[in-house]
Amino acid sequence: MEKYNDGGCCHQVTFTDQDGHRKTSTVPVVQELARQGITQLPERFIRAPSKKNPIDDDSHSSGVSPKALPVINVAKLRAKSSDREGRAEELAKLASGVRDWGLCLITEHGISSCVLHGVKDVVKSFFGLSFEEKKQTVGSYGKIDNMGYGRNFVKSEDQPLDWIDRLTMKAAPVGGDEGLNVWPQKPENFRQVTERYVLEARKVLDELLQALAEALSLERNVFVKYFDPTDSEVNVRVNYYPPCPRPDLAQGITPHSDASALTLLMQFDATGGLQVLRDQKWLTLPWPTDALLVNVGDFLEIMSNGRLKSPWHRVVTQMEVERFSVALFYNPPSWTEIVPEPVEDSAGQDGGGGFRKVLVGDYLKHFYEISPTEDKQAIMYARV
Repeated sequence: MEKYNDGGCCHQVTFTDQDGHRKTSTVPVVQELARQGITQLPERFIRAPSKKNPIDDDSHSSGVSPKALPVINVAKLRAKSSDREGRAEELAKLASGVRDWGLCLITEHGISSCVLHGVKDVVKSFFGLSFEEKKQTVGSYGKIDNMGYGRNFVKSEDQPLDWIDRLTMKAAPVGGDEGLNVWPQKPENFRQVTERYVLEARKVLDELLQALAEALSLERNVFVKYFDPTDSEVNVRVNYYPPCPRPDLAQGITPHSDASALTLLMQFDATGGLQVLRDQKWLTLPWPTDALLVNVGDFLEIMSNGRLKSPWHRVVTQMEVERFSVALFYNPPSWTEIVPEPVEDSAGQDGGGGFRKVLVGDYLKHFYEISPTEDKQAIMYARV
């Protein structure tokens, strides 16, 4: 096994072991490992493949035709009177695509390229800092939604680690991060640029929630009604995947569904890392870097009473390139009670679709307590 020197560049993580004891462990910073030019993967990152989660097996993973993934033109969804036929076609494509995949790509969304490029610039500037500078400019808060710069979902010292560095901030509600040093101070405009993006993205997400309800033949506001303009939550997570010496042995992010209603993702510098489980095969999504990706989260699956389903997805590593993504997780306030929309039975009567009422905060607590899991277990908490 190749020796590596972490040079003191480690994240500290705290977890509760199976005996109920609190433990603290150090986790190597993958960006620093990649900077050393290591050619073998450190043992803590080696993941043994399983039937549910093969790492790099041609019999279990393949690409998706670019034509198969739904691409939604948001401008057409906005054209209520000027192009009714085009809007109806786009709604039908949205309904079938998101029902089928649990996600879609969006174009002509109205978020300016200047804003998107600004996000890219500040993210790359932050990850261009030394490890010491990063730790000086932002804190780490494992107990508070994994905020700040560090790791998440580390539950034991034996757990295979993801090949990722991440940065997480709470962008909404205002004051939600009070007392926490979670926003990088370098570059100085990091927060300003990111919050401008979040402001524009929220408008798009609200529009998509309304369009999804309409596409499913539901009342237009059945989803968006849960999102209070003042108190709804937006967590921003920046994911950095350095080049990995052994993509066949490591993963960027362990398979999971999202604990959100909708997740909006942008990526830059490389594509090809995101995979979705479909018909027991991992499929690499054709996601061009100039498009945004919208992902159905567990809360929208509950709201829709199973009409929409949050996809089980993961990120694979790549040997020659680094990749960045920025995810916005959009949620109702934690005290909100979600009541699943009734599903009509064969006689036309409203019946149950398999989900029960849940409080957002209770579900999130459950989700983070049991994650990571081998398969989609967290959603069972909301099942009847």
